[in-house]
Amino acid sequence: MTSESGSLHVRDPRLRAVWEKVEAGARLDAEDGLVCLETDDLLALGRMADFVKRKKSGDWVFFVINRYVNPTNVCVLSCAFCDFARKTGEPGAFEHSAEDIVRMIDPDIREVHIVGGHHPDWPFEYYEDLVRAIHRERPEAQIKAFTAAEIDYFWRRWKIEPREALVRLKAAGLHSMPGGGAEVFSSRVQKALRFTGKAGADRWLEIHRIAHQLGIRSNATLLYGHIETCAERIEHLMRLRALQDETAGFFTFIPLLYQIGDTKLVPRQASPIESLKVVATSRLVLDNFPHVEAYWVMLGEATAGIALQFGADDVNGTLVDERIAHAARAESPAGLAREQILRMIRDAGRVPVERDALYNVVQVWN
Repeated sequence: MTSESGSLHVRDPRLRAVWEKVEAGARLDAEDGLVCLETDDLLALGRMADFVKRKKSGDWVFFVINRYVNPTNVCVLSCAFCDFARKTGEPGAFEHSAEDIVRMIDPDIREVHIVGGHHPDWPFEYYEDLVRAIHRERPEAQIKAFTAAEIDYFWRRWKIEPREALVRLKAAGLHSMPGGGAEVFSSRVQKALRFTGKAGADRWLEIHRIAHQLGIRSNATLLYGHIETCAERIEHLMRLRALQDETAGFFTFIPLLYQIGDTKLVPRQASPIESLKVVATSRLVLDNFPHVEAYWVMLGEATAGIALQFGADDVNGTLVDERIAHAARAESPAGLAREQILRMIRDAGRVPVERDALYNVVQVWN
């Protein structure tokens, strides 16, 4: 069965009501979101998401010249989905000093992205000094660092409240926060994935609320493609949307495709079709988020390029030496040069726009 709904050709009659809302600029509810995730009418879904994306950013697709830094993979946690973490003394465990990390950052880097394990012994001052050293030695680079899970760990380990930690880190030179550590806002999933000792949904949201109150903008994520349900994905999006209504502090939503690696929570990775549905649904539901990202490291270049027709308007960046996804055997290259990113965006029929960590435009690559 097919019909014309406005200018959109739809095969799934459930999408008619969704499209009417989208075209009118009305907010989708949870039921609408589920329809989007469950529909087989992929092309209509993509056109709806692209309609919303074009109203927000036209043909522009953003990227950044950035360096991914993991100070350590030594971690007290044992999350069931993680291939990255090691215990102290285990083969493959590593630790970097602030001096080591500064040497990793080339002068042309505009964003330093820092996340790592929950180290059992490093004092909070290590992280404070790390931010200060990067800010001093690479003042042209903006620092996006420490997930809400890491900020929560500073309180669990050293009893430094999140507000104090963020105030001190901002004073040292922190510009923004990444969105990692959210995983899925479902107590069922978090229990199954062994979240003991890690910030849950309420705490993650609380810490981002505090960051936004302090003028520290951030990203948000969803880890999908493992044991979560479509309803749990939508509930996650709804809670993010509610906090954004309150604070307007999020830059970008980043769906993170679960990498099978050695954890093998499911027998196979979610398909590109599933990923495109998640990207498109995110763009449609998160009407108050400026950007939705096609994270090429996890999606792969081909799927990320297609996602630029399904509501995504950012591909992240060069991400030199990304380790977390690659520890789980992500098949994407460990880093993409500017020229490759430009080609990926142009092949999708979009205009590449180089940005910094705070979405200031550096150059439009016509």
